[in-house]
Amino acid sequence: MKWHAITRNKHNILYGLSLALLLFLLKWLELRFLIIHHAMEIYVGMVALIFTALGIWLALKLTRPKVETVIIEKPVPVTPAAAFSLNTPAPDHPGLSNRELEVLQLMADGLSNQEIAGRLFLSLNTVKTHASRLFEKLDVKRRTQAIDKAKRLNIIP
Repeated sequence: MKWHAITRNKHNILYGLSLALLLFLLKWLELRFLIIHHAMEIYVGMVALIFTALGIWLALKLTRPKVETVIIEKPVPVTPAAAFSLNTPAPDHPGLSNRELEVLQLMADGLSNQEIAGRLFLSLNTVKTHASRLFEKLDVKRRTQAIDKAKRLNIIP
């Protein structure tokens, strides 16, 4: 039954195929004509596409980090600070005030000036002033030296 339909419409099929072939030929000639007359524009466009692709690839390559940063969070055990107790014979020895002794003890506990100010309810400048007076009275230049000398003099435990 299929062959019967094909043979009956043989002329229509041949006519359709010849029209399709002719249309293909015309489109090919039109494309060829377009390419010949606009060859420079097509060439410049191709070069632009190549350089754009190269630029994007290079930008991605250069902006990718060379070293991958891995962040590992670990819990840090925090031991509660021991209660501060003044060494009674010590305040008379170097002439330190009670507030300077408190600042010295908190320095020995490893607190920063900002943390000491928060703990003692003082301003940061006041803590810095107490620290500089401590350094003068103990005749040292750094916190570590002040702590070491205060321990040698039994000012702090």
